[in-house]
Amino acid sequence: MRVFVTGGTGFTGGHLVQRLVKDGHEVGVLARRTSNTESLKKLGVEIITGDITDRDLVTKAVSGFDMVYHIAAMYREGGGIAEKPFWDVNVDGTKNMLEASINANVGRFIHCSTAGVHGHVSNPPADENHPYNPGDIYQKTKIEGEKLALDYFAKGLPGVVVRPVGIYGPGDLRFLKLFKSIQTGNFVMIGDGKVLYHLTYIDDLVEGFMLCGKKDNALGQTYIIAGDRYTSLNELVETIASSLGVKKPKIHFPFFWPVWTASLLCEAVCYPLRINPPIFRRRVDIFRKDRAFDISKARKELGYEPKVGLGEGIKKTADWYKKEGHIS
Repeated sequence: MRVFVTGGTGFTGGHLVQRLVKDGHEVGVLARRTSNTESLKKLGVEIITGDITDRDLVTKAVSGFDMVYHIAAMYREGGGIAEKPFWDVNVDGTKNMLEASINANVGRFIHCSTAGVHGHVSNPPADENHPYNPGDIYQKTKIEGEKLALDYFAKGLPGVVVRPVGIYGPGDLRFLKLFKSIQTGNFVMIGDGKVLYHLTYIDDLVEGFMLCGKKDNALGQTYIIAGDRYTSLNELVETIASSLGVKKPKIHFPFFWPVWTASLLCEAVCYPLRINPPIFRRRVDIFRKDRAFDISKARKELGYEPKVGLGEGIKKTADWYKKEGHIS
């Protein structure tokens, strides 16, 4: 098949492209002019230069493709300095992709949302029917993009919504700060560490994407794709420490709300100056918000089964960080 991928130069999209090529598909990737596309070119991938916010370009680019994986999104660690780019990419850009796919008679549209649309899970684990509970502009706009996709699917575009959970693995840098702080012993546990956390190894996520692209019963559905189990933050930190060959950090600050207030003040000072704050609510919320999910639906309807356990995945990620010189 001819498969069109947005976000193919990123961590998740890049791994998906590799799998698609490996499986014999002809792949086209939409990439911005500033993106590094060298690894994709080596795979023989067709590079279409442009941006999903350019409606006319997207309409032309999607023409002739059989399937679309829409992975691209505006994501910024600090929660963003300006909100407009999030709406431009995560909502308007998604609409452009959906319209272009209808015009091109695309056979299937896989929309990558996020389990973050559920925000804090008040009664874990959450399944696909858990209410929306966004905590920041990224999650708010991802909800709107997901709603758009579901609306287009209801009107006839064959498609599936995927909500990935805590993506990690070799090639990812979002968890690097956490690994570094644990390795150096500088990690500070805020609160009791009993909050729940859930991760998904990149290869398992890609397998989930592929199943959503094949299974006829997946059309019109939404699936949470995650690892085989969730864990406490205490256990996660201990697992990372073990993979790095260091002792679990012992620095502990039992009071959450003073830290959260400090992060709010940092945002208030830094955002008007158009700089990302050193601490921010989204990062601090890891110590407060439960993020645990039920993947029964994906298991039952897709035959999805995670193959990489938490310990193995963390070790592979730590080894990659060391190999690349990110940590010693």
